[in-house]
Amino acid sequence: QLQLVESGGGLVQPGGSLRLSCAASGFTLDYYAIGWFRQAPGKEREGVSCISRSGGSTNYADTVKGRFTISRDNAKNMVYLQMNSLKSEDTAVYYCAADGGPYSASYCLIPASFGSWGQGTQVTVSS
Repeated sequence: QLQLVESGGGLVQPGGSLRLSCAASGFTLDYYAIGWFRQAPGKEREGVSCISRSGGSTNYADTVKGRFTISRDNAKNMVYLQMNSLKSEDTAVYYCAADGGPYSASYCLIPASFGSWGQGTQVTVSS
């Protein structure tokens, strides 16, 4: 059974950094494109970043470009999201998701493109 588990969330001050991790079990991660999404209270879930199966292609939402970096270690079945220069508007529950289809930058930030989801990890940016 395909499972994704996020970790690394927490409370951080504006300008600070966090690294989120997404651990996969029950499947071989390198067959899947992975996306990071977030959902703030009262808002729709939105795409943050995504990465192709090999890690050779990535995409970012404009709101996080230059501040967040997605990476993966297929040998460890892990995907990471390094978040720097955090802002209060980055506060949300962050989810990772997996998709077994071919990677496409045009769809990989769309939540409906992904069928398998983790339970999420809370990120709160506040002073």
